[in-house]
Amino acid sequence: RVENNLKPAAQWIQELGMDASQLKKMILGFPQFLGLSLENNLKPIAQWLKDLGLDDAQVAKVIAIKPQLFGFSLENSLKPNIEMLHEQRFAPDQIVRILWSFPPLLGLSAKRLAYRMKVLEVRDSLTEKALGTAMLLTDAQFAARFS
Repeated sequence: RVENNLKPAAQWIQELGMDASQLKKMILGFPQFLGLSLENNLKPIAQWLKDLGLDDAQVAKVIAIKPQLFGFSLENSLKPNIEMLHEQRFAPDQIVRILWSFPPLLGLSAKRLAYRMKVLEVRDSLTEKALGTAMLLTDAQFAARFS
């Protein structure tokens, strides 16, 4: 299965704009990539990112930084986080900038994202930059900074 998946997946991801060194780093950091289906895992998530407004180069960057996205459920993990951003009235272009600046946001638990967004909102600090910064903090750092 790995042999059947690897070459087409590697070729496809390089066509998005990921270079060979990024691909190697991604595989070393997320070896599960080798077992994923191009048609059932990789392409649907990449297309969803494009549908959000990212171009091929941006999709390649997001995937290079957070390849674990391919292991997440589109319906149960990824889409709910974006929906939370929409509910907080982030515009589509803002969401693209957030994802471009902070790709790991997609992989955060909905509970953690919702809590931090609520704290920022209560403090009237819910901006693109503040959200990205807040999500980089550990729980202890977040509590110390925003308590």
